[in-house]
Amino acid sequence: MLARHHHQGAIKVRNVAYEEALPEKFLELILLELKNARMVESVRGAKGGYQLRRDPAEIPLSEIIRLIDGPLAPFGDAEQLRELMDRDLPHRALYKVLLDVRDAAARILDSTTLADLIVGHNPRANSSKRLKNQKETNQKKDSASLLPMVVGGPKSD
Repeated sequence: MLARHHHQGAIKVRNVAYEEALPEKFLELILLELKNARMVESVRGAKGGYQLRRDPAEIPLSEIIRLIDGPLAPFGDAEQLRELMDRDLPHRALYKVLLDVRDAAARILDSTTLADLIVGHNPRANSSKRLKNQKETNQKKDSASLLPMVVGGPKSD
């Protein structure tokens, strides 16, 4: 909500809580954490409330998630996974997969901003369509080149 109303000034906690269907006390705790991290600022007075300190396009989701929840992945941060890969050789492949998942999640969350979540503002939509079309084209090329080998190869006369 703060991102959607970024250019409208401070918004009262009760208005955010009502619109987002969140308990006020819970929201106050989150906003206090965001304020301490200098992501939001509070404005006192009759027209007071909270507002983002930066433009929503400058705030990646990864920054918020790391602040509120800690590491991006539920199975540890990247350094922990690298240590496990070095220590636990029989399970190294598993830790490598988990690290790859963590890195993929980090890339997505690092490149997605609050502005991307605002309805009607999605600059990633076009790039997502482009990636999907490119992936489909590559799959068609791959299946076309593999098909002769699977079926028995090209016939020679």
